[in-house]
Amino acid sequence: MSGVVGTNLVAQVGFIVKDIEAAKTKWAEFLGLPVPPTVGGGDYAITQVRYKGAPAPDAQAKLAFFNVGRNFQLELIEPNESPSTWREFLDKHGEGVHHLAFQVKGMKNAVASCEAFGMTLEQTGEYGDGSGRYAYLAAEEQLKVLIELLENDKA
Repeated sequence: MSGVVGTNLVAQVGFIVKDIEAAKTKWAEFLGLPVPPTVGGGDYAITQVRYKGAPAPDAQAKLAFFNVGRNFQLELIEPNESPSTWREFLDKHGEGVHHLAFQVKGMKNAVASCEAFGMTLEQTGEYGDGSGRYAYLAAEEQLKVLIELLENDKA
């Protein structure tokens, strides 16, 4: 096992943006890649988003993903106005790097390890297609960034 969550390989960097269409066009140009589709976060009946421990059925975001390198992804997130870690970040900091994500096996244990490290669980949910789940943990004090844990059921 490596580190607190069982891996030290960053799987994703997530950016909060105000205009996903403009941002993904610029990133595509910069990376020399096709412009990816914009997708929604999914239906609450599947996602079951919880923010700061409470159900957050209205927390939504537009998403776009660039697969770069072998196992690395750049995620763009345009949040709606409802309370979420995404909206909170945009309101407090403006656009920018929101999180570093790590693929984990055993979400509950990984979250517990992060909490023992001093992080606090901010938001959780299932992927919109039902293939896995995510958890955002506040680690600004320890690591100066939010940490996202990703668990895929199909991996």
